[in-house]
Amino acid sequence: MTHVLMPFATGFLLSAALIVAIGAQNLFVLRQGLRREHVGAIVLFCGAADALLIGAGVAGVGAFLAAVPRFTTLLALAGAGFLGWYGVRALRRMASPEAMAVVAAGDTTLTRALLATAGFTLLNPHVYLDTVLLMGAAGSTQPEALRPFFVAGAAAASFAWFAALGYGARLLRPLFARPAAWRVLDAGVGIVMLTLAVSLAARALTAPA
Repeated sequence: MTHVLMPFATGFLLSAALIVAIGAQNLFVLRQGLRREHVGAIVLFCGAADALLIGAGVAGVGAFLAAVPRFTTLLALAGAGFLGWYGVRALRRMASPEAMAVVAAGDTTLTRALLATAGFTLLNPHVYLDTVLLMGAAGSTQPEALRPFFVAGAAAASFAWFAALGYGARLLRPLFARPAAWRVLDAGVGIVMLTLAVSLAARALTAPA
């Protein structure tokens, strides 16, 4: 049993260290959790996507992506465009009456919520660098028979984090009963998204071919 728990724990701890950071995806999950909009579906999507990407990385897809830098550049530009669009939306929302709708929920359809989640997940080059390349490299050092346990541990950390973020957000709802708190959150989201968009675009355009 010990030889199985070691790769599981390694995958769990490495994944947790990489995922617990303020980023576009985490901010989106937090906001949806505060609004109680499609939280279960979003948590499931984020966790499942991480599990699939980690499994792909361990299986060798990471080596392929590393050999095709042009793909990473195109992905970065697409991600920059998406983050910029969402950042502008957040800043406009901050200055609009919608920012006052603190408790309102249900105005975002499940399809739109999942499409946004897919954008934050799949159009972020850091997801591929961390989840596919780094996790893939770490997982490939495990004995072949134990690699599924490494992937399982990493996936468990991802599901646990997104569940805690999405469902734990309700603990902050008393704070967000005040419209000013939503304005601050949207301002922070907008600034983070636009900063990430500019950073991604700059790195993509200056990266060597």
